[in-house]
Amino acid sequence: MRLLGTTPNARRPTVIKRHSAFTRFWHWINVVCLAILLMSGLQIFNAHPALYWGKDSTFEAPSLSIGAMRDEDGSLRGITRIGDFRFDTTGVLGVSGPGTDRERRAFPAWATLPGPRWLAMGRQWHFLAGWLFAPLLAAYLLYLVASGQLRRRLLPRRHEWSRIGHVIGKHLRLRFPRGEEARHYNLLQKLAYLLVLFVVAPLVVLTGLTMSPTMDAAWPWLLDLFGGRQSARTLHFIAAATLLAFFVVHVLLVLVSGVGNNLRSMITGRYALPPDHILPPQKETRDDAPH
Repeated sequence: MRLLGTTPNARRPTVIKRHSAFTRFWHWINVVCLAILLMSGLQIFNAHPALYWGKDSTFEAPSLSIGAMRDEDGSLRGITRIGDFRFDTTGVLGVSGPGTDRERRAFPAWATLPGPRWLAMGRQWHFLAGWLFAPLLAAYLLYLVASGQLRRRLLPRRHEWSRIGHVIGKHLRLRFPRGEEARHYNLLQKLAYLLVLFVVAPLVVLTGLTMSPTMDAAWPWLLDLFGGRQSARTLHFIAAATLLAFFVVHVLLVLVSGVGNNLRSMITGRYALPPDHILPPQKETRDDAPH
């Protein structure tokens, strides 16, 4: 039997090498590190769930706070304040637990590591993951520059800027690159990776170091750079939230654009380029069938 109107290689996808072994190693180690950093960081934040700007804590006027207040009937309600604005976040932030068993907690226990209330151990987990994340980040950035990957794969070309509206529109309609177009990162991908790798992730590391009295003694310029320890803590929180948002969007796009193909590329390095168009189904015909 054969399929009329097709050739033996018509449906065979083009497989390319997308990720190097070092990139794949760095990616999966960072998945673990960032999960630990996020959950242990929320544990640390719960010990004092408020953020400030400047060198000192202005307890009466935080920039952000997550707490709780008790109603007339004695029940707790979660209250999140951002500047002069106040939001009821019961069931999400401020209080945890069902009904009358609610307790004050900025972030729920399931989101914190290593346990419901274990600040000392949470700090140790955070520092351990942080001291692994920081040198790996520096090594990967050096690798991108030294190997030429930064120039070849991530730096936008001049002609790409004229198509940014087109690229945004296709992403909003969940229409992803196919064929040869999928061989390279598009402009939105390049900008997102550059922002995360060279701005947000280094900001997380540097603001984290600024909150350490030991590092401040060794590098006092960190406090001047970020305007004080409390400002560094607030920027650390914002940068971490940005990383989390990037991670969520990244995972969603992986799921909708081909989870199997994307996962394989980050495990084996090999990526099958999606075809330019979907071939219509062909009627199977025997060679000796009447015509």
